[in-house]
Amino acid sequence: MVEAGASPEWWATAKQCLSAADPTLARVIEEREEPSLTSRGDLFATLVKSIVGQQISTKAAATVWGRLCDLVGPVTDESILARTHEELRSVGLSNRKAEYVAGIAEAWREGLNLLEWESMSDEEVVQTLIALRGVGRWTAEMILIFSLLRPDVFPIDDLGVVRGMEKVYNSSEPLSKPELREISESWKPYRTLGSWYMWRAIDPEPVEY
Repeated sequence: MVEAGASPEWWATAKQCLSAADPTLARVIEEREEPSLTSRGDLFATLVKSIVGQQISTKAAATVWGRLCDLVGPVTDESILARTHEELRSVGLSNRKAEYVAGIAEAWREGLNLLEWESMSDEEVVQTLIALRGVGRWTAEMILIFSLLRPDVFPIDDLGVVRGMEKVYNSSEPLSKPELREISESWKPYRTLGSWYMWRAIDPEPVEY
């Protein structure tokens, strides 16, 4: 598993390649170059934090996550399962999110933690995760980016990435999904880096999961 605090080994190469390929992105990289993407080094905690962050603002997600950490301490399958549904709800989780988090903890304890995540392809990781209740493709993509540090992930349904692309490439006017995909083509094979700098373009605080 990727170590906590690790940056992608491909990061410097990706910055050079995409700065040369996309002058618009190059300006964002120059303005917001540091810090780089890093991994929490804990796939389970990143997965739970991604569930917490579904369909709510970054600020709200940070508040709920902080309360959850205060409640359970280190976020592990054991610490989650030691709490009742009502206790999980008390930190601000919706009824369904509390169910999802507990279900993921059960699956983790029953063997999900034993999978060889590093040896799996991006799509194998996605398909394994979306089989879990409450985990959609966006959540799986957050795992690919923030836990496994995969280089070519483009989370087209992430509101922050979309807003960043609209700001940087289209004077904050809306872009369609085909237009978003077309822009991202110039980022291959490092679409993760392009996505990271779209988050950075709209928020001075780096995204963490």
